[in-house]
Amino acid sequence: MSEKIAYIDAHRSEFGVEPICRALEDTPAQIAPSSYYAAKKRPPSARELRDRELCEMISRIHTDNYGVYGMRKVHAALRREGERVAESTVRRLMRQLGLRGISRAKGPRTTKPAPETDRPLDLVNRQFVASRPNELWVADLVRHEALCIREVVQGHLCWPVAVGR
Repeated sequence: MSEKIAYIDAHRSEFGVEPICRALEDTPAQIAPSSYYAAKKRPPSARELRDRELCEMISRIHTDNYGVYGMRKVHAALRREGERVAESTVRRLMRQLGLRGISRAKGPRTTKPAPETDRPLDLVNRQFVASRPNELWVADLVRHEALCIREVVQGHLCWPVAVGR
């Protein structure tokens, strides 16, 4: 509801309240002019007041700790200061404020082969279509190696595969 009120407030000087409400009529964001005026007169709720207070504290704690603290540490710091607040509330408010902690985990590792690394030759020139049986054999050696390791572990023998027949 507050997003609708903020939108109308931002554009009411240019278009007026009722034309905006009329334009929003057949959308999921419809709002009656009377609802808009009632929301403007209504005092802020207890949750809204508490959220404002907590947002200031969360921002202060996050800034005081060089922007490193995430939701769990901010929550722990609030509890140490004597504030009774739920983790979910801290999570919601930090998301609303756009605050995030720094993760110790590194990003996903991807294999980037060096340009000088030897690569297997492309013996079929990327043409994986055969005109007769037994003309072209293609195998995924990594998959085959994994299967071989599994077979050896289970006590079976695994024969190597020749590529580029």
